[in-house]
Amino acid sequence: MTPNNLEKLARMIHQERESLLTLWRNQVRELPSAKDLSTPTLNDHIPELVLEIARALRLKSETTISEALIEGTPPEHGRQRLKDGFDIEEVVAEYNILRGCIHDLADRNGLTLQGNSFHIVNRVLDQAIRLAVQTFASQQALQVKQRREEYLAFVAHDLRTPLNAIFLSARILLSDPKSSESATPSKMLNTLLRNAQRLDALVAKVIEENVSVEADNGVHLQRRQFDLWPLVESLLQDLQPVATASTTQLKNEVPDDLVVFADASLIRRVIQNLIANAISHTPNGEIVISAREANVDGSVFCSVRDNGSGIPAEMHDKVFDKFETDGQAHGTGLGLTIVKTFVEAHGGTIVVQSQAGAGAEFQITLPGKPV
Repeated sequence: MTPNNLEKLARMIHQERESLLTLWRNQVRELPSAKDLSTPTLNDHIPELVLEIARALRLKSETTISEALIEGTPPEHGRQRLKDGFDIEEVVAEYNILRGCIHDLADRNGLTLQGNSFHIVNRVLDQAIRLAVQTFASQQALQVKQRREEYLAFVAHDLRTPLNAIFLSARILLSDPKSSESATPSKMLNTLLRNAQRLDALVAKVIEENVSVEADNGVHLQRRQFDLWPLVESLLQDLQPVATASTTQLKNEVPDDLVVFADASLIRRVIQNLIANAISHTPNGEIVISAREANVDGSVFCSVRDNGSGIPAEMHDKVFDKFETDGQAHGTGLGLTIVKTFVEAHGGTIVVQSQAGAGAEFQITLPGKPV
């Protein structure tokens, strides 16, 4: 294309920008994701991108696409598109539609995009697509990194409960000079063994999930039917040293014939975190774990109730937020976040009922087994 024709195409794009954009919007709205978008939302920076193509044509650049990519950073059209919430496939598709609209405009006016004009138009659009793809890849990598960090923080939090039980059991054994004359050593040693096994299982789970690509995509459930009472009972035995140190009574009121369809490992961690959290707020008090069938569809209602210090009303909407604590030095603000994450992964719900000074009750509803 001669310099005169380059100028002619640039002027044509500038003068017919509105009709060009209308044609482009009509075609973009055929995409399922864009059919309901308003004109301002679709337009965004696209009118400026069209003008940039016209300016590039007026410059009569002799550079190739690869040479132009070396030259400096262009206006960040593709990057902005992703910041506005567009999917990477949508961005690439709509830029390629714009490419086709410019070709059609040239054809209608007796011009053919080839040679230098072809390179110029492609250079601008391909740079925008390149920026979009780079930004998308960076965002994906950041999300994977954040999910992994959150996962490791969750596991680290879960490790603290069995470690605390081991520590307290060992301290009781060392501090009781008459322990050899009673049944205390065997009970404490059994608690030490169970919690050491629990730590080993958690560490194995970390190794397993960190070598699995699927671990980057969220919580993965291994549902099965299991009896809830034995699971709760074993937890109470493991946490008894912690409760004893706080003079807190633990009661298992789960029916011994209640069956739950869920990931037993995750539900164990849910109840463990709720009990451990309740112990820290219920010195000299009582914690009751109960459950029942919630509906004929097999869903199950579980409750962890205490008569401790309670939760102020203004904190009810924040207790499940990450790193939200009550100011106690030993709190990480992850326990209830873990609970909510695992319950919702099952398709269940969790709510808290409490008031300051009157205890708290965390209520969980888990769906039943699909028919």
